[in-house]
Amino acid sequence: MDGTRASWTNTTHDWAAAVDADHLARIRRDPAGFAPGGVRHLVLEVLAYAADEAAARGAGRCVVTLHGDGSVSVRDDGRGTDTRIDEHGETVKKPVMATKDLRFFDTPEAQRLPDGHPRRGMSVVAALSTRLLHTNRRLDGAWTQRYEHGIPVTDLDPIEPDGTTGTCVTFHPDESLLLRSPLDPDRLARSAVRWPLLEVRVDDRRADG
Repeated sequence: MDGTRASWTNTTHDWAAAVDADHLARIRRDPAGFAPGGVRHLVLEVLAYAADEAAARGAGRCVVTLHGDGSVSVRDDGRGTDTRIDEHGETVKKPVMATKDLRFFDTPEAQRLPDGHPRRGMSVVAALSTRLLHTNRRLDGAWTQRYEHGIPVTDLDPIEPDGTTGTCVTFHPDESLLLRSPLDPDRLARSAVRWPLLEVRVDDRRADG
C-alpha cells in the first residue's frame, strides 16, 4: 500500500482532486487561447510529457499516429503515469487529464512549446477533446480510462499487461480545432526536434479512411 492520499506529495498535480470541473470549463470557454494553432498545439502538449519521460530516463521513443477520423494517438515508452494504491486499497492515477498541471498552468514563466506558445498541461488536451482514451502501462500494472471533454466517463479499468511500459493517449479534438488548422505531419516531426532525447515518428494513416 502506498499510504494515505493526504501524505502524497503534490509535484505536478494535486492528488486530492480527481476532477476540477471549473478548470476544465475555463479551458473550454477559450479554445483559441488554450490551443493556439489548433490540433498541432494539443499534440505538442502530449509530446511534452513524453519528452519529460525521455529526459528522466536518458532517452525515449514516441509514435504519433494521425487517424482518418481526425483523432490522434501519441504512444511513448516511458514509465507510465504515476498510479498508486491508497489507504482503502483503491487504485488511484495521478489526475493529469482532469486537473491543472501545477507547474505550468497560470504560470507566466511556463516553458514554451515548439510552436512558441506556453505549455499548460494535459488537461487542455482532454478538455478540448470530445473523447479521449488514456492507456497507461507500468511495471506494476496496466489500466485504461476514457474521458469526454476532460470528465472521466469510466473507472480506471485494469487491462492485461504486455511486458511494456508507457502511455498511449488517443484523443478526438473538437471539430472547431480540426477545421482551424489541419495537421502537417512533416511540420509536426520538425517541431519534435526541440526535444533531442525523444525520438518521434509520425505515422500518417489519414489516407486509409
